[in-house]
Formats: sequence, structure tokens, C-alpha cells
Amino acid sequence: MIGEKLLLPMILMSVLSLLTLQTSYGQQLAEESCTFQILVPGLKGEPGEKGQKGAPGRPGRLGPSGGIGQIGLKGQKGIMGHYGKVGPSGMKGVKGDMGDPGPTGPNGDPGVPCECTPMRKMIGEMDILVAQLSSELKFIKNAVAGIKETDSKVYLLVKEEKRYSDAEVYCQTRGGHLAMPKDEGANTAIAEYITEAGLTRVYIGINDLHREGVFTYVDLSAMTTFSKWRKGEPNNAYDDEDCAEMVASGEWTDVACLPTMFFVCEFDKDSL
Repeated sequence: MIGEKLLLPMILMSVLSLLTLQTSYGQQLAEESCTFQILVPGLKGEPGEKGQKGAPGRPGRLGPSGGIGQIGLKGQKGIMGHYGKVGPSGMKGVKGDMGDPGPTGPNGDPGVPCECTPMRKMIGEMDILVAQLSSELKFIKNAVAGIKETDSKVYLLVKEEKRYSDAEVYCQTRGGHLAMPKDEGANTAIAEYITEAGLTRVYIGINDLHREGVFTYVDLSAMTTFSKWRKGEPNNAYDDEDCAEMVASGEWTDVACLPTMFFVCEFDKDSL
């Protein structure tokens, strides 16, 4: 009996606890049901504006190399193009070797008999005369360019570069010598001649070819009364200066005889 009395209150308490828990859970459900909302999709909106272009992406990985393709077939030859312009002439080639002699030609008709010796002699004399005339013509051309005179001499400036010995021969074949200034007047005339021609130096007829250190005129006359050597001259530089030149100032210097230069010839007026 005592056990039943104690069991009944425990059952009642359990029932009350369950009721209390159910009441509390129901209230909670009721409260949560009040905040529940149903969402319905709205209408489709208008399209938006196009966005700005994005930054370039990172470069992709390098792909595998392609295989070597096969060489294609050779194409057909095209048609010939237009001819181009003719180019400039090339340099003249080297003369070729002489060819083989050709066959001997037939004999000519017999010539007319004649006395040819006199004719040949005449032709030879004419050739000599032509050569002399040509030489004289060249001499006259030089003379036309102008001459210089003193009371007894005529001077001709020859604008042909020759060695000393050849220049003296040139003057001698025309009846004179290389210029030999034997006084101040003659020396001044020759110096003016050089200056007017725009030259700086010419050969004159003075040398020590016959005796080293003893200068004479080309006609072998001694230099005793007049000289116009530049200071320090003659100096026989390099032991090879045996001839003389005159510079535009009228002074003399000793020089080598082999170089070529212009020169002045001298002629006596009485012999012209």
C-alpha cells in the first residue's frame, strides 16, 4: 500500500511535466509560424549596360611544336618576263691571243715597171722636212705665248718639262742655249718672265758638270763678274746637285739634273 501511495504522486508529476513541455513547445511553434514568409519570384528586369573590357588574361602555356611538314612539289616554270633596261657597258677586256695565220692569198697583178729609187728618195726627204716643220711649229707656238728681250738677247720660256741635258739640246737645235744671266738686267728680265708666266722655278744654263764645285755657264764661259746665288747656295745637297735653277725672285739654287721642269732658252739677236 505504501508503494502504491508513492507511485501515484510520481505518475502525476511525470504527466504534469509532459503537459508543461507540450505547452511550451506549442507556444514556440506558434511563435515561429507567425514569422514564416513565402517568397514569390518577381518579373524579369531590363537588361543592364555592357560592362567595361576586362584586363587581359595571363598568357597560356606554350603549345607543343608542330611537326615538320612535307616539302611541296616544285611548281611549273612561269612565263618569261619583260626584258630589262640595257645596263652600262663593261670595262674593256684584255686583248686576246693572236689567232692562227690565215691562208695565203692569191698573187696580185704585176705592177707597172718604174724607176722607184728617185721616188723613194723624194719621199724620205719629205718625211724629214715634215718632222722639221712639226718641230718648228711647236717652237713657234711657244714663241707666240710671248718672249723677253734685252739689248742683245731674246729669251723664250719653254713650257715642256725636260731633264737638264734634254732642255739644253732643245735650245741648241734652235740656235741657242739655256739662259745664261750674266748681268743684273738679263737676270731681272728672266725673273719677270717666270713671274708673269705664274711659275716658281725653271732650269737655267749654269752647272758644275765638268768640275765639281766650279760652276760655269753652258757655253763653258766662266762666272767671274756676276752671280745671284741664294744664301746658303750652292750646297750640293745629297752630293747630287750639279745643275741650276732660277726661282721667281731671281735667285739661283743648285739642283739635281735628272728631274724634269720648264726652262728658258737664250738666243743672240744677231743670229735671228
